[in-house]
Amino acid sequence: MKHIGLIGGIGPAATEFYYRNLVKKHNDAGTRMELTIVHADTVEMISNFQKGARETQAQIFLKFTERLKAAGCDAVAVTSMAGHFCIKELTAVSPLPVLNAVPAIDARFRADGIKRIGLLGTNGVMASKFYGGITSADVLVPADDTFEKVSDAYFAIARAGACTDAQRSFFFAEGQKLIDRGADAVILAGTDLCLAFDGQDPGFLVLDSALIHVDAIFDWATRC
Repeated sequence: MKHIGLIGGIGPAATEFYYRNLVKKHNDAGTRMELTIVHADTVEMISNFQKGARETQAQIFLKFTERLKAAGCDAVAVTSMAGHFCIKELTAVSPLPVLNAVPAIDARFRADGIKRIGLLGTNGVMASKFYGGITSADVLVPADDTFEKVSDAYFAIARAGACTDAQRSFFFAEGQKLIDRGADAVILAGTDLCLAFDGQDPGFLVLDSALIHVDAIFDWATRC
């Protein structure tokens, strides 16, 4: 069994979401899980994300990856879609294979036959349309008048590790706008959006980038 390494803490709710769902998938499959999590700093990562300091954050992630390697991990995954802003830089220097979420998400759209996807998440993820890694579907993002409001609301729940009813209603409304513009589904392109959508029915098809990433991590860990 392969040993999974997670860079967590960005934010804590997303880390718990990855952990809980990886445990469930292994339990359902009757397989033993080997997992080590390190804790990164949400405020530090968000600051570097907003400044576009990719090399700086990659070096921070590198230190955590070296710690995971010392713990016996066979690969590393970053439990944050925003944290993927420096994934190429991390991959270039990482002593472990990096389990990048974006190719797995792109493959999921292709497999599900999704031709147009709506994005909700941070401004960087939305503006770059998943860092330019989506080739299987057209990508829609919120309109200019609410684009930054979506990002600000996301960062607010990521920092708090909780989602208010007002924030949940806001994200549901923004998702519906994307559907009304022709999206086949809405992808939660921020890992902490599970706080708003998990266990809820917003009235439209929702895909969770974190769950897709979890599936990819599980498939890697259990592959012979």
